[in-house]
Amino acid sequence: MAFINATQVRAGMIINFENELCRVISVEHQTPGNLPARIVTKMKRLKDGINRENRFGSSDKIDKASLEQHSMEYLYEDGDQLVFMNNETYEQLEVNKEVLGDDLVFLQPNMAVELEFYEGQALSGLMPPSVVLEITETAPVMKNANATGSYKPALLENGITVGVPPYIETGEKIRVNTVERTYMERVK
Repeated sequence: MAFINATQVRAGMIINFENELCRVISVEHQTPGNLPARIVTKMKRLKDGINRENRFGSSDKIDKASLEQHSMEYLYEDGDQLVFMNNETYEQLEVNKEVLGDDLVFLQPNMAVELEFYEGQALSGLMPPSVVLEITETAPVMKNANATGSYKPALLENGITVGVPPYIETGEKIRVNTVERTYMERVK
């Protein structure tokens, strides 16, 4: 069994909750006043599709289901399906978009993705730790801006918004952490 902290649970992950495999649909970190932080997860039981909700303490250990992993290359989209290729066997595999959950926004052609399988069925996918994306819209560069100032919002080509240093301009490429969805560095 592979255990992770409740704070590491992400939408799209498969966890073993009460001896049943569940796909995490959404995760909300709550810090209610002076009470301890908690993680509220909405999940769907894989065997019958029933939705569940549970609250975990931020230090609770969660059983991340033991799944078989295969590195696959993303080729293209076909309706609700994503087509991947196993680079060792050249076998192509169609996977439902739901398998990648919220991480689908980071998927790029020819990207290597670790798909996780249980009894031959793809259940989830792990993206690379970072991706390079272009900024499509952000506030103009401020005079005398430096890295120590506060961050400004920047809309990326995949539709998500991240905070970037004030000297970053529209059209620049940046490296984004896919787990935390945060700015890492400017890419030349």
